Amino acid sequence: MADRLPPRAGVGFKLEHATDVLDGRPEIGWFEVHPENYMVDGGPRHRALEALRDAYPLSLHGVGLSLASDAPPDAGHLAALKALIDRYDPASVSEHLAWSAHGDLYFGDLFPVPLTNAALDRVADNVARAQDALDRRILIENPTHYLRPNGSAEEEVAFLTTIAARTGCGLLVDVNNIQISAANVGYDAEAYIDALPVELIGEVHLAGYEEDEGAEALLIDSHARPVQSDVWQLFRRLVARAGALPTLVEWDNDVPAWQVLYAEAQKAELCLRAHATGHAA
Repeated sequence: MADRLPPRAGVGFKLEHATDVLDGRPEIGWFEVHPENYMVDGGPRHRALEALRDAYPLSLHGVGLSLASDAPPDAGHLAALKALIDRYDPASVSEHLAWSAHGDLYFGDLFPVPLTNAALDRVADNVARAQDALDRRILIENPTHYLRPNGSAEEEVAFLTTIAARTGCGLLVDVNNIQISAANVGYDAEAYIDALPVELIGEVHLAGYEEDEGAEALLIDSHARPVQSDVWQLFRRLVARAGALPTLVEWDNDVPAWQVLYAEAQKAELCLRAHATGHAA
């Protein structure tokens, strides 16, 4: 694996936590940011990110490349991302297996891709283009489903694995997305975990979901609460198969105080250390 994140727990860096993190220097494995928030020339965001990068390994997790679109990734977006990579030399760069743009239309959501041969060819071509432009291997993240896709959990894993085989990219496994999709559309979450090629996994994400108790109950990928027990259970199953992996606790909405987020990261750290020592978490 070319990725250099340590096999420890990390969290997303929020400017509201800058004083706690940059002054307190907490014991934590690494930090992640969305590069789209830093595609400006300077200012306080970059000053904080420069200080963060001096103290911790950094991951860039993109939301704007729209790798599953029916057009190549936007050249301007790639150029801005490449400039950030050159400036900060992150340990990992990742994106979603999703589309969020069509022509001149841009959406605030990440839409999943159908598991077809045409879509496979398109995504693989876009991933290859992105890696060539960035001069970096990237990781791609499994999507969240709210409507039934045209395939099973194992077929989605095979789709991701084929993209990796064609392009040399790696996988970012979002365990929360797997649990949400299992509940919403009938995926077998454990079968998904068991089918993953562990040698391709460069990063893991954990997050909290919420339940929409409408006519048909849905789990919503809100990133606005602690990680639920069923997601922790899947995570432990993955770690038992794959060993300790760089693991991010995502909390992007209703962001809590630093100590609350740090406590969630320590739960993940405990699971990783328990595997390393052979003790139950």
